[in-house]
Amino acid sequence: MGNGRRSAVDRPGVGRVLGAGCGIAALGLLAAGTASAYPGGTPSFQTDVAPYCAACHSSRSEDALAGTGERAERELVEHKHIAEILAGHGGYASLGEPDREALAKQIRALDAASTVTLRAPETIAPGAVFEVAVEVTGGGGPVVGVGLVDRDHRWWARPAASAGWRVVAPPAVTGPDGALQTDWLERRPEAADRNLSFVNVTDVASDPARERFARARVVFTLRAPDREGSYPLAGVYFYGTEKSTVLGYTTDAQGHKEVRGGFDGGSGRVLFTPVRRIEVRGGEPVPTPAPAPQP
Repeated sequence: MGNGRRSAVDRPGVGRVLGAGCGIAALGLLAAGTASAYPGGTPSFQTDVAPYCAACHSSRSEDALAGTGERAERELVEHKHIAEILAGHGGYASLGEPDREALAKQIRALDAASTVTLRAPETIAPGAVFEVAVEVTGGGGPVVGVGLVDRDHRWWARPAASAGWRVVAPPAVTGPDGALQTDWLERRPEAADRNLSFVNVTDVASDPARERFARARVVFTLRAPDREGSYPLAGVYFYGTEKSTVLGYTTDAQGHKEVRGGFDGGSGRVLFTPVRRIEVRGGEPVPTPAPAPQP
């Protein structure tokens, strides 16, 4: 998403659906045998996602890939993305060494300023409806992705509903300008319900050279599980990097910005909040509905 290029499914004459990767990613929509992306967000897909499909993204910490051995190290930003820039591989070959070093420096600054936090209660009654807020900063834009998952792991996280949380209202998305954003969510039919655990945030623009970084906020309305217990919840942030600097992109014949590393490069990021363990207890438990009679 964050790379800002239109996805293949939204460009005239391209009938091939490309799977996960750069930008905010192809998130949970994988086309068999591919590792490409939906840069510029997921304009055609309004649904829940999980981060396993963001195959072309890089991670800022091995913790997001704990338990995966040597694979984790290969997924880190410095190896998967920055090293490619400094070595002048692929699309970076057209930059001289000073520009490659400047690009790497600016992307590192963007990563340092890009954050995600989760605000949620420590305790909630069984079946209670409550709000959680995911706040993000930075990201290369012009689109980033924000979601709720059950753990802070690139390949093992699932949408929040798998942990027992239920999204019961459309998420409220506040963009960098402070205005509510509804266009992306409204592309999903209202009859299908818009209570998603993932959204696109548009109009994101950060500039590490000027130390200007965007901010956005998404409020999700959840219903707690009916049974008492300790339930996990984490926020996830999908963002791109190269569109934040003039060194990081080229422009095609139609005037669209193209990330210099290509949409199958490692310029996207997947960033998690720490997992919160929310205690569901107190109050009157919501009774479990009786099974429907079988015919």
